[in-house]
Amino acid sequence: MAPVTHAPEAPPVVKPAPSPARRTPNAGVPAGLRSTRRGRVLRALLLTLASVATLFPFYAMVVLSLHPEGAVDLPGSLLPWPVTGEAYGEVLGSRDVPRWLFNTLVYSLVSVAGVLLLASLAGYAFAKKRFPGRETMFWSFLSMVMVPYHVTMIPTFILLSKLGGVDTYWGLIVPTLANAQAVFLMRQFVLGLPDEIFEAARLDGCGELQIFLRIVLPLLKPVLATLGTFVFLWHWNDFLWPLIVGQSTEMRTLTVGIASLQQEQVPLNQVLAGSVVAFVPIFSAYLVGQRYFTEGVVGSAVKG
Repeated sequence: MAPVTHAPEAPPVVKPAPSPARRTPNAGVPAGLRSTRRGRVLRALLLTLASVATLFPFYAMVVLSLHPEGAVDLPGSLLPWPVTGEAYGEVLGSRDVPRWLFNTLVYSLVSVAGVLLLASLAGYAFAKKRFPGRETMFWSFLSMVMVPYHVTMIPTFILLSKLGGVDTYWGLIVPTLANAQAVFLMRQFVLGLPDEIFEAARLDGCGELQIFLRIVLPLLKPVLATLGTFVFLWHWNDFLWPLIVGQSTEMRTLTVGIASLQQEQVPLNQVLAGSVVAFVPIFSAYLVGQRYFTEGVVGSAVKG
């Protein structure tokens, strides 16, 4: 019997390894996530452009106020050199500007205190007290928001002049204390406070004044800070009413006084230096009250 021979086995075929694919930066990232990233970049770019457009006037105001007196050559004058403080020395060393600054502080701070006190008292009464005609009185008072300020300005000035309030501090301040928006904001916030707090205080023997001072005012701190900042900014920047009431140079506010400098051919750098001086207090007030803005406004809206 012949021996059985086996055919030699064929060598295994080795397939070449595939070349690694070139990975792109977004490989493996879902399409939705890539679109989200692009959206974030686009929003950041738009916000940056909006911030630059908003801050540019303030930059120009500060830079031009630090330039020497002379003609303004744009855009070369927007460069932060040469720098001099002559304009600020002229503004702060004059007789009128410190007086205008004092008038503006009195007008703003006293008005803020008066508006907050009256609005908190009225808001507490409209929210938690029961008396005949409460709703009718509240909505009638709130309807004054729909009346343009300029409609009541002339009758208010005539009445004020009959009472001798022209060129006086009380003539500036008193007509601005009845603020319907402030009363509405206070009422909406107080409506969200639980009635059990006030009932427990009455059971403990607290009177209405004690309840207001010890319970209501401490709970109103966020909305008081928010409203106080807005009222301060509004009075600090107010122009028309101080222009009508403060007819003498000594009773002008900063906004009216700086506007009058342009009519007196005062150099531009001094006018802008006065604007910077007027801007610093309101910016400081914003920095102090900014952390209460969201809490106060959102809290009053949700609780209302």
